[in-house]
Amino acid sequence: MAEHEFDIHDDRFRQCIRTSARLDKLHGGCRWAEGPAYFPAGRYLVWSDIPNDRMLRWDETTGRVGVFRDPASYSNGNTIDRVGRLVTCEQGGRRITCTGHDGTITVVVDCFRGKRFNSPNDLVVASDHAIWFTDPSYGIDSDYEGHRAESEIGGCHVYRVRPDSSTIDIVADDFVRPNGLAFSPDEQWLYVADSGGTSVKDGPRHIRKFRVVNGSTLSGGDVFATCTAGFFDGLRFDEFGRIWTTANDGVHCYDPDGTLLGRILVPERVANIVFGGPKRNRLFICATTSVYSMLLPVRGARTL
Repeated sequence: MAEHEFDIHDDRFRQCIRTSARLDKLHGGCRWAEGPAYFPAGRYLVWSDIPNDRMLRWDETTGRVGVFRDPASYSNGNTIDRVGRLVTCEQGGRRITCTGHDGTITVVVDCFRGKRFNSPNDLVVASDHAIWFTDPSYGIDSDYEGHRAESEIGGCHVYRVRPDSSTIDIVADDFVRPNGLAFSPDEQWLYVADSGGTSVKDGPRHIRKFRVVNGSTLSGGDVFATCTAGFFDGLRFDEFGRIWTTANDGVHCYDPDGTLLGRILVPERVANIVFGGPKRNRLFICATTSVYSMLLPVRGARTL
């Protein structure tokens, strides 16, 4: 990949990339690739292909791609919990599930106070095992990425599921379309993208920053960054607290002080990313029809 395929806004970005690095295309043929999750023990990547209602698996040791789950209840965001299990947002089932080490799928949550969720989108698992997730309406807006339906809850919120799954709390209720989310490495801050401009004229296209209070509630919520190319979607942190997030033109990297450091330009609209590989320095990129990867000189923040 040539240097002109990077957009360097700040010289600090040169510490985050190698301009000689190659953008590798690992797989094509998806309709909307989303929700990458990397499993270190097996050295494989799992991601969602939402409109095709399937999940795919790429083996790092062989380069082969196969079907992981089909049908997949229009799965979207995926992550790995603190004991190495797959946790999935199912837009079709309007629920969050956990896949055990033996392959058994169990429902974590599927409603709030007796009302079904809209379509859980993305999620993170905190160090106390609580699950934080966003619930926009993309999976019920049409039959393309789920099943068209009316919202039972009547809003699009951010939720926290307590570690024992006994209680679900709304932690933020002032979003238009909450989307990707990620904790800072010290879990003192939660960053949440709002892609409301996809559904509302002149709606938000930014990331908000919240202080995490006592590990269970949020305060603040100021705008951290506004997208310059379409909408933010997924986001991840590296080990030094820089925010890597997705947009229509590629992957954007922000310093914790809010400065846009630079962009990795990708030839398709990017939905989500995750750090992986044996050193956590391989950035996996889900971009519309394809999955790409790039080796970086920095590592993703440790989450397990």
